[in-house]
Amino acid sequence: MVKKSLSEQAYELIKADIITCSLKPGVQIAQPSLVEKYGIGMTPIREAMQRLSQEGFVTPIPRFGYTVAPITFSDVREIYELRSILESAAARLAALRGNQHDLDQLEENADFSYVYGERRSYSRFLDENAKFHRKIAEISGNQRLMDTISTVLDGLTRIFYLGLDLKDSAEEMRTSHIALAGALKERDADKAEQLVKEEVDVSRKRVLLALTHQLDDGFPPDLGNSLQI
Repeated sequence: MVKKSLSEQAYELIKADIITCSLKPGVQIAQPSLVEKYGIGMTPIREAMQRLSQEGFVTPIPRFGYTVAPITFSDVREIYELRSILESAAARLAALRGNQHDLDQLEENADFSYVYGERRSYSRFLDENAKFHRKIAEISGNQRLMDTISTVLDGLTRIFYLGLDLKDSAEEMRTSHIALAGALKERDADKAEQLVKEEVDVSRKRVLLALTHQLDDGFPPDLGNSLQI
């Protein structure tokens, strides 16, 4: 196995903390504090931050360091609109076209959850959630649709973490996934499409409420204006 460079290690550690919101959206971070936190030298940290900046996870602040990219109301609105359109279409196609064995397997894999307040379980849950929704897209038989949904889900990971921290919705989400898998197994395309739209809307409202709470708790002054509905 090829050993990862210190720069690569720093990149993966910082990115993971950004995605899981351990480094909160909008927070300002100086590179020396990252050196101390991760126990990695300044040069690898600098290289990692430059890479994260190119990918849009952080924004440079002249003569200071970086700001973790905020999550805006506009971001949430646009990505959830896109998710609703894409995933409801995938569910309809999966119900109409799906191989019965795949639909049966999806139902078996729909029973997953998380423990509220236990952040490690959040990561496991979000991995299972992404697999579940990607599988529906795969069953739809449209590769381009699957690729696009995968990209959207990747971009939602950090947003999902905000919603999970707001309140305990574990049983609600578990029930929603089981119901959707059941509708697909029954090949009820209308019901499956409607359940996806409802699930996406509930998730959108949960994240918007979490963003509102963060704003009430005090975003950095220079970032507050970016939170426009």
